[in-house]
Amino acid sequence: MGSDDVSTDAGEYRIRGIAVSRGIAVGPLQFQGRQFERPRTWPIEEWQVEADEARFRSALKETQRQIEALKEQLLKRGADHSEARIFDAHLLVLEDQVVFDEVLAGLRQDRMNVESVYYKVIRRYLDSLRAVKDPYLRERAIDIEDVANRVLINLRADEDTGSVRAEPHVLFAMDLTPSDTVGLDRSLLLGFATQLGSFTSHTAIMARALGIPGVVGLEIPPGLIRAGQDVILDGYNGLLIINPEEETGKEYESLSAQQAVLNQRLEQLREEPAQTADGKAIILSGNIEFGHEVDEVKRRGAKGVGLYRTEFFYFQKDRHPDEAQQTKAYGDVAAAVDPDGVIIRTLDVGADKFYSDGRHAEPNPFLGWRGIRVSLAEPVVFKRQLRACLRASTRGKVRIMYPMISGIEELRQANAFLKECQDELREEGSSFDEKIEVGCMIELPSAAVVADQLAPEVDFFSIGTNDLIQYTIAVDRVNERVADLYQPGHPAILRLLKMVVEAAHDHKIWVGVCGEMAGDPLFTPILIGLGVDELSVGPSQLLRVKHALRHLDSMECVKLVADLSRLHTVEEIMERCRTLAKARYGEFYQ
Repeated sequence: MGSDDVSTDAGEYRIRGIAVSRGIAVGPLQFQGRQFERPRTWPIEEWQVEADEARFRSALKETQRQIEALKEQLLKRGADHSEARIFDAHLLVLEDQVVFDEVLAGLRQDRMNVESVYYKVIRRYLDSLRAVKDPYLRERAIDIEDVANRVLINLRADEDTGSVRAEPHVLFAMDLTPSDTVGLDRSLLLGFATQLGSFTSHTAIMARALGIPGVVGLEIPPGLIRAGQDVILDGYNGLLIINPEEETGKEYESLSAQQAVLNQRLEQLREEPAQTADGKAIILSGNIEFGHEVDEVKRRGAKGVGLYRTEFFYFQKDRHPDEAQQTKAYGDVAAAVDPDGVIIRTLDVGADKFYSDGRHAEPNPFLGWRGIRVSLAEPVVFKRQLRACLRASTRGKVRIMYPMISGIEELRQANAFLKECQDELREEGSSFDEKIEVGCMIELPSAAVVADQLAPEVDFFSIGTNDLIQYTIAVDRVNERVADLYQPGHPAILRLLKMVVEAAHDHKIWVGVCGEMAGDPLFTPILIGLGVDELSVGPSQLLRVKHALRHLDSMECVKLVADLSRLHTVEEIMERCRTLAKARYGEFYQ
């Protein structure tokens, strides 16, 4: 242990990270065995080069077999095919001819064992990716590291991959890859804790999908943690507590019991209407990314799907899925939630979401080629998706929504393509909903300012608060240097929201919110007071938002918004929101 190490025998120690999935986990700590380390290095003779090349080819083949087996394992567990496609990307990494040629050239030139040559090549690629500013590309380095580590393990016959003991545990890792999580025994997994990661990392997504506590971004002092230590993982406050004292344990036992009671109460709301205490009805729907999530949305009492993200189709080797494939996927969701309906958001790649080939990566992607700009520039792809949406409308209520609209020109161009698709289907004799509703997302300040011009061209608005906040305040919410400036309660945000809602209602169309603000009960009073008609949130947030709705008086919310309009600082606005939220559903904030 170095002089700066922290003793593992020390008393209670608290480490703060980023809370990504609510809940509390108490149990022993175990480590994920995956670690990308420099292998042992030794020189080889010329006559050994051919043998090492053969070992390398064999390791690649075995790694391919393992990845395909993991994909099949995931599918057998009932996952959607679109989820399993992440392993198609892993296979592409494995089959990269440039890497293969570099390794063979290095093997012949350096005359060092193939493990060390392969590590050197991959290390250079990883360092380059992690040096870029874009968080999405940095996280893709995790996939490359995962595949490369499997290759190294298969090159080392004596490798001990390390496995966790068969007991319930809190898992700690530097980070977790898709293949890591597929191979875990989820019946024993109490929670995730990682050093790397963000709210959108694989670990965070998996934690929320499994409904278990998750904390990422933990800075662990050297020597502090070891396998078998008792820990408390607090997914509410983003804490990992090492060697918790008896009093701390009792506090968290009490908190866990309170949360269990609250969850039982929330489950009883599934069939209750989403309305305020004075009877104002709100449409409460769910956000989904994959078709299988519909079951969870319905189980929690949502009225349809308010946001169906379709990007997963394009994050695969063939980034142009065919019309039939899309028609089936959209139709399956529409049929599952009929008659409530599904809002299908057209392709929204760009910014932190890229095509699988990565060719559209940009130095400043959030201000670049993304959202509707991509669709309008690639009409064949766009029309294929629009036709699929139209054809799917025969199986249930379908609405179409365009992302990242900045002004009237883009909206009219998109609608012109939609009309072309409708005309083509009529000529073919293909049926579709002739009165299909079309909307646009309001997530750019320019769209909010001209919402009165956009409203006559659509049937509804859906406000994407994540990007609206980010673009209005000029804050990258995943940049730790400015993340604290990402403020939903900023007076400018409230003014823009008010402007959009008024423009919608003046033109007799409805307006929803599908961003993170919709799923946070702290902001529910503001959205109700503004007159929002629909809230679309993630499945795990549905019952919490419904509970908040049913404990609020709509006129009280209207008065709150009027009072907030006279305040000038975020701190003042947030304090008023907290006061009302704690008074009406304080159990969320204990």
